[in-house]
Amino acid sequence: MIYTVIDVETTGRGNRMTEISIFKYDGTTVIDEFTSLVNPESDIPMHITALTGIDNQLVCDAPVFADIAQEVLDITVDSVFVAHNVNFDYNIIAGEFKRLGIDFRRKKLCTVRLSRKLLPGHKSYSLGKLCKALNIDLVDRHRARGDAEATVILFELLLKQPEALDVFNAFMKKNSREATLPPNLPKETFEALPNAPGIYFFKDKKGKIIYVGKAKDIKKRVLSHFYSKTKKSLNMVRETGDIDFKLSGSELIALLMEDAAIKHNFPVYNKVAKRTIQSFSIFSYEDRNGVLHLAMNKGKLTPNPLITFYNTRDVRLYMEKICAQYNLCPKYCHLQESVWECSHYNITNCKGICKGEELSEDYNERVQQAIEFITGAKQEFVLKEKGRHSNEEAFVLIKDNEYLGYGFIDKSEQITHLDDLNAFLIPQKNNIDIQKILKHKLVGI
Repeated sequence: MIYTVIDVETTGRGNRMTEISIFKYDGTTVIDEFTSLVNPESDIPMHITALTGIDNQLVCDAPVFADIAQEVLDITVDSVFVAHNVNFDYNIIAGEFKRLGIDFRRKKLCTVRLSRKLLPGHKSYSLGKLCKALNIDLVDRHRARGDAEATVILFELLLKQPEALDVFNAFMKKNSREATLPPNLPKETFEALPNAPGIYFFKDKKGKIIYVGKAKDIKKRVLSHFYSKTKKSLNMVRETGDIDFKLSGSELIALLMEDAAIKHNFPVYNKVAKRTIQSFSIFSYEDRNGVLHLAMNKGKLTPNPLITFYNTRDVRLYMEKICAQYNLCPKYCHLQESVWECSHYNITNCKGICKGEELSEDYNERVQQAIEFITGAKQEFVLKEKGRHSNEEAFVLIKDNEYLGYGFIDKSEQITHLDDLNAFLIPQKNNIDIQKILKHKLVGI
């Protein structure tokens, strides 16, 4: 068996290659080597230079990857690609080849996962700390040749372990997930994930939550992150040391759970909207001519709102619905401004209050009916959802068009009134994202 032990350095941002080192190894001897700086054709950030010592000046005259691509292909052909956290180095190289229109495919082995299996009990499996623990001389840390050379020595040590042959063969089987899983994630943790709806938590080696996601099938969705080639997924997977989960029973409950978990934990790999939640309300007032108006404004400027929304589109759609349903005037519902008479493109059933063809008393009566409908629609109701197992049901509780939370309840429980659900309710905060999830169920617009 021929192995190519590889390490690459990158720009960090954008993950463009700045250096590559490849040692061709036959199991006993290094039979070839290729090492080169690489011009990434992009700027190298200062913090990367501080870590690696590689700066823009050092690579300005170096070959671009296209110039060395054939040498990389030649030295790695018919070999097993070996690296410490193999998915990172492999995906960087595969990405560079993809830019050239070349499909780069090699069998892979990860010295982090192999070390965890064959050399158990170490506090850390980072290359630096593992080499120190094993008395492996690591020169030029965070330079491609220094790291690759140390990985060769580590790999040689792994090959000498009693169970090495069986472990290596098992890791390289087509149906093995060992080359796919994050280097610091125990295989047992992944295998314990369920094929069921819920949310999942990626955690770093210290147990801090770095990402929250939701899925109809947790295990399948988590696996998709491991195959992803995006920079975010590559970095997140490299940091992952544990994965936890919570079952939801349904996709809707999973969406609600995910929103709450993200806003509570602020995981570094989730995009959490840092915005002030703006609300928009419908209210009523009477003008100097005694005509009742329905109008829209920002929630904070509306002391006695009839109903509240969390985006301008929804509040306008709802106003249009009410205006058409009760034969109201688009002008006096403030769907049209600065006009003498209404001329709405869609609502054409105004009875003429804006033209003086209808008494204000008759018009106001229909406005009052609309107000009663709007306020009457603000009632408590429950959305029933599938439970986490066959003997359970889930529910979402909404009151006055406000989301109160969700809960799970055993089917044997006797529920005779909505108040009985309070004992099982997991209270949650209402916000614009929840409104988007539930908007069609809340007001039916």
